[in-house]
Amino acid sequence: MELSSILSRFAEPETLKMAKLGRELRAKGMDVIDLSLGEPDFDTPEHIKEAAKKAIDDNWSHYTPVAGYPDLREAVCSKLKRDNNLDYKPEQIVVSTGAKQSLANTILALVDEDEEVIIPTPYWVTYSELVKIARGKVIEVRTSLESGFKLTPAQLEAAITPKTKLFLFSSPCNPSGAVYSKAELAALAEVFRKHPGIFIISDEIYEYINFIGKHESIAQFADLKDRIIIINGLSKGFAMTGWRLGYIATQVDVAKATEKLQGQFTSGTCSIAQKAAVVALTGDLKPSMEMTEEFTRRRKRTMELVAGIPGIKCYEPEGAFYIFPDISSYFGKSDGTTTISNSADFSMYLLNTAHVSSVMGEAFGEPACVRFSFANSMQNIERAWQRVKDALAKLN
Repeated sequence: MELSSILSRFAEPETLKMAKLGRELRAKGMDVIDLSLGEPDFDTPEHIKEAAKKAIDDNWSHYTPVAGYPDLREAVCSKLKRDNNLDYKPEQIVVSTGAKQSLANTILALVDEDEEVIIPTPYWVTYSELVKIARGKVIEVRTSLESGFKLTPAQLEAAITPKTKLFLFSSPCNPSGAVYSKAELAALAEVFRKHPGIFIISDEIYEYINFIGKHESIAQFADLKDRIIIINGLSKGFAMTGWRLGYIATQVDVAKATEKLQGQFTSGTCSIAQKAAVVALTGDLKPSMEMTEEFTRRRKRTMELVAGIPGIKCYEPEGAFYIFPDISSYFGKSDGTTTISNSADFSMYLLNTAHVSSVMGEAFGEPACVRFSFANSMQNIERAWQRVKDALAKLN
């Protein structure tokens, strides 16, 4: 019996694979410190949990509209106006089971076979694989640590061909932490104006975790707005990863297309999560800001610890909760048993020797780098980086 060929088009997410390997080592009694997963280590704020409990008591337990409850879609519009000064109507919002499904719906709705999707590196592991599932062609445009891992207008212009259908990026970026300023987005917008057939997916899931100031969305440029699909959700900014709730904001035709797809895949997402999300999006943001303040402290400490390890070049992230250092100076080194030939070897060496999990840069389109999360306690961060320093000192 043969399985579908769709399974050969894409790979398992390396982020999930590394987390799985870490769990297996823990099951054997090893003390593994997880710096691999992109998940806040905070609990969901109390007022959001109370809203979910009330929703259960009020019997919000039935099937939901495919695109989401009307009050939640209104809440998304209110959030976009309050935080981003963007005007959307509820019919332009589609709520999904996590931002990952929002991305999948959008890419499947837009991309046909052999159409090109430009993705600047480094990028979240799932971007490229969703394009492959849609039978599109991934066009990677390499950025660099020296450029702050940001795409230039000249690079964007050079990558565009008659087959380009979509541009896909995140700001703040997972894994690099790069945050595009208004001026940088305006410069990219100038290029897009020359190419009216290209859609733009702007993944803004890390919006609230910003260390340099106000979040800027490329959707603020009104003449491009009908070509832009904002992806966002509640996982990162509200510590609601397990609640699985994401959303898109876009023009009505694209919204209807994603709703049509979702109607066959999952229908509407969890009723209780939706009712809690209304309160999250319209309520007090103080808990979210307090989380960002703690991430700011952890970023500072992480950068101090990394600075004490020779051979690692590290860009200071402007958002999200990762560092993405260049560790290529360790390629070719060995502890006598293990030789580091690439970033996958580097990550596996740290997992097996230091019992610290990370994610190899190949998964993000940057093979010289490795992603480490600082969404862990300060104590665990300090313990982890001491272990990394000790393990790397054995290589020569």
